[in-house]
Amino acid sequence: HPIGAAAGVANLKLLDDLGLIANAREVGGYLNRTMAEALGDHPNVGEVRGEGMLCAVEFVKAREKRVYFDAADKVGPQIAAALLAQGVIARAMPQGDILGFAPPFCLTKAEADEIVDKTAKAVRSVLGQGESGKGPLGRL
Repeated sequence: HPIGAAAGVANLKLLDDLGLIANAREVGGYLNRTMAEALGDHPNVGEVRGEGMLCAVEFVKAREKRVYFDAADKVGPQIAAALLAQGVIARAMPQGDILGFAPPFCLTKAEADEIVDKTAKAVRSVLGQGESGKGPLGRL
C-alpha cells in the first residue's frame, strides 16, 4: 500500500519538522510536574503520574491507607464533568477513580497551566479542600 505508506512517512516528517516530538517531551514533563505540584498535597489525590503528554490523576478516599472511594460515588466522572464545564476534556478511566489527560503534541506551557488550574478547581468543587476530611461528597 504505497499511498498509505507515503502518507505515514509524510506525517512522521511533519512531526519532526514542526518539532512536535521535542515539544511533547518538554511540555508533557512540565504538565506532569505542575499537575503534581498543584494536586500532590490534596489528601484525596493518591498519585499523579504520566509519561510524555499522557497524564493521570488517581483519587482516593484516604491516601495513607490507600482506601478507594465507593464506585457509586463516581468521583472520576464527577471531576471530568466539572472539567468539561470549564472547556477541558479529560477521561474518567473505568478502572477506579482515575482521570486521564492526553493533550495534543502542540500543547503550550500556557495551555498546560490552564489545564492544571482548571483541574485543581474541578477537584476542589467535587472533593473540597480535603483539609477538614469532608468535602461536597459528605462521606470523605
